[in-house]
Amino acid sequence: MKRILIVEDDPHNALLFRRLLERRGGFEVHVTESAEEVIARAEDGRADLVIMDVSLANTHLNGQPVSGIDLCLLLKQSPRSASLPVVLATAHAMRGDAEMLVQQSGADGYVAKPILDHRTFLDHILSFLKEAA
Repeated sequence: MKRILIVEDDPHNALLFRRLLERRGGFEVHVTESAEEVIARAEDGRADLVIMDVSLANTHLNGQPVSGIDLCLLLKQSPRSASLPVVLATAHAMRGDAEMLVQQSGADGYVAKPILDHRTFLDHILSFLKEAA
């Protein structure tokens, strides 16, 4: 069973992601806001894909606030997690914004929030998992 790590500070979005991915996708899902936990799970192989919120209001690393962009950069710079697919989840989906965030972060792609089409969302996530295989 594929394991997806959700990094999300909004409990409603986290619940929606979890339900969609577990119930409709059949994935094992873990949700966290902890930067340390994200790095540990990514580097020790406890995630097959990360869905990363861009704005993380409650997330800190070494006492400093970090964003999803910051965390994605850290994951992509580490040899132990560089190949792990990271998909940004962003409400900043104006034309060009999401592409700019992907480029800045090194992420593999993005999904726009809110998730309106559940099937398209799941297909999108599956495509990243297939590319990584």
